[in-house]
Amino acid sequence: MGAPKYVLLSYDRQAEFEGEEGYEETWALCEDAENLFADPPPPAREVYELLGCAPEGELDEALTRARAGGAASLGSLTLEILDRTGTAVGEWQLDEVRVLGDRPCARDLKLRDITIEGTEPDHTPYDYPRRPPLSPGYRLLGPHGEPHGTCRDLVCVREAPDEPLEPPLRLLGCAPQGALRTALDGGEEDLGHAKVLRVDTSGRPVQAAAEGELRAWIPSARGPGLVDLTLDLWSERPPFAAEEVWELWAEGHPAEPNRWARLDAESRQFWLRTALDNHVHGGQDRPPGTTYHLDGRHITDLPGFFCALGEAVNGPGGYFGWGLDALNDCLRGRWGAAPPFHLVWHDSEVARQCLGVAPHTAHGPLTFEDLLAFLSEGERIDVRLA
Repeated sequence: MGAPKYVLLSYDRQAEFEGEEGYEETWALCEDAENLFADPPPPAREVYELLGCAPEGELDEALTRARAGGAASLGSLTLEILDRTGTAVGEWQLDEVRVLGDRPCARDLKLRDITIEGTEPDHTPYDYPRRPPLSPGYRLLGPHGEPHGTCRDLVCVREAPDEPLEPPLRLLGCAPQGALRTALDGGEEDLGHAKVLRVDTSGRPVQAAAEGELRAWIPSARGPGLVDLTLDLWSERPPFAAEEVWELWAEGHPAEPNRWARLDAESRQFWLRTALDNHVHGGQDRPPGTTYHLDGRHITDLPGFFCALGEAVNGPGGYFGWGLDALNDCLRGRWGAAPPFHLVWHDSEVARQCLGVAPHTAHGPLTFEDLLAFLSEGERIDVRLA
């Protein structure tokens, strides 16, 4: 058997939820995996009719643009659900809304029926915003609560297609042990729930890969006594970016800086997830006033900045935030560096040229100047450009 890339563990969801320790048992060491990686599909876009609308504000302006150009971007749109008295009793949101067109409302020619398309965010509390009896409809709001008008009803006229079925995960060249070995020898069909971990060449866990139902096995062509296992997954699959990142961690925690530098922005973002999962918590912060040196040669995007910052503070493969909110959390302490501290940003001109070139908005890129302003906020970090 070759060096295993994955370890299969028993899985007990209730025990994990309750924080129990020591319940996991190693079931198999596996040489490789098939059908493990999959990028998440783009958000499903559905088409809706806003019926009986009195548009105002940005919605009214978007209608004018759509009539001239065929469609117009609106951003996010919130529908406040009104009861019979006109009081808001809930809300429903669409993201990345585009206005496709409008026509006079058949029931009231002073109003408009507006066609839009958009995506439902994951956190929406309703599958569809049902109106209470005798409700006048919905109040329409922009991303910051600005009024976009009202509408009397909402109809979904084109639903997004169902996501295609994904193939099961296959673990190849597995050496079963423990309870799994006993179950296979006894011919049991119900093999149970399992968790898959990616491990380095020393067998140390790098990151959780997947969870699912272990449902089948066959003898493996990779060697006598080995089996290939099939799992139906209930967890999300790691993105294809994970495969390249895990190869960079295959020999263990990185010993030299900038191993992430060759990665694209998406893979750098996954590198940050891996660095977070391998961060040793509970250590002492270095004292306030410490100087850290940021290697800016490869900061060509925002994930690259956080990869470099994690290594400046906590060494190769280190973590110190993967976004602005996470950096705020790290600056509260217990993540390696106690503020205020000094940050010498070497080769800062690379980031100045590569980060966003327009002022930061809810939908726009973060510029170099935006980032500097955030770092210097509250005098937590003294940034010195070099």
